[in-house]
Amino acid sequence: MSIRYQKGIIMGAGWFVGRVLAVGFCVCVGACGLAAQEVQKPKPVPHIQVIPMPYDQASFQRDGVELTRYHFGPGLHRPFLFPVIGPSGVSLTRMGHPHDPESHSHHNSVWISHFDVDGTDFWGDRGKGTIRHKRIVEYADGDECASLIAENEWVRDDGKVLLLETRRVATITLPDSEWLLTVDMEFRAKDQTVTLGKTPFGLIGVRMAKTIGVNDGGGTIRNSEGAVNEKEVLWKQARWVDYSGIIANEKIEGITLFDHPDNPNFPTYFHIRNDGWMGASLTFDSPRKVESDKPLHLRYGLYVHSGMKSHDAIEAKWKKFTEIKTLENIF
Repeated sequence: MSIRYQKGIIMGAGWFVGRVLAVGFCVCVGACGLAAQEVQKPKPVPHIQVIPMPYDQASFQRDGVELTRYHFGPGLHRPFLFPVIGPSGVSLTRMGHPHDPESHSHHNSVWISHFDVDGTDFWGDRGKGTIRHKRIVEYADGDECASLIAENEWVRDDGKVLLLETRRVATITLPDSEWLLTVDMEFRAKDQTVTLGKTPFGLIGVRMAKTIGVNDGGGTIRNSEGAVNEKEVLWKQARWVDYSGIIANEKIEGITLFDHPDNPNFPTYFHIRNDGWMGASLTFDSPRKVESDKPLHLRYGLYVHSGMKSHDAIEAKWKKFTEIKTLENIF
């Protein structure tokens, strides 16, 4: 065997061993890197999340199951929440009046509005005011609460902005698939003092599912003072009003609308009807001023529950609602 041939074998063997070592080193480094990655444990998934959706919507979900959805598209007269899902998986609210859908098209499940803002109607769909969504400031998830913060403008049909609104919508989990929806608002006048006129229409409205209504489904309205149904509850002041009834076969569920002690007219007058409607009337007794340097803060809650809850059970949930951190810490 020639010396040149022997050198070729040796050089070839050296190249092969070098490649094996190099590949082994890369495999080792890769394996070590993978092991390092495996040591890092994934973060827990929040139990309750708000998920941005197509067409200007945001879905509040508990472990992947929707609780409610916030709608804020540019073609709407106002933002609203629909559906509002009860423990049995069925919406406890609806869109529109079951017997008069055209003139009550503004009954958008759960919504914020007012009939008289410096003389402009923001309540009905035929009014000359629009609550225009500007932007989503924040989405926040958590194990017990998910929320969004949105900015809105209350605009006249001539383009003049009357009010600037910051709104926080939050869902809070409760035991037994129940939950609490909170709506916090801060209002500022855009240029000069704005008057919310004396009217029963505003500021929050809830259109219940047809079968929950007293007339259509044999449901029941109760308030914190022990009154029952429209004849006793309408235009009465109370800490809360509950509307409960049948939602599925052998399933009774309901929503309690909470007023908050920090609201300026607490306890509020409630506007309710046996046809499946309830609302808290901010200016039933007198008009209210909104100034640019003195914002108006409001908070309302909706307790979404199973069964026909006792007065004491609802009162206990209302007290918990009043203990949630103050508005000043939110905005």
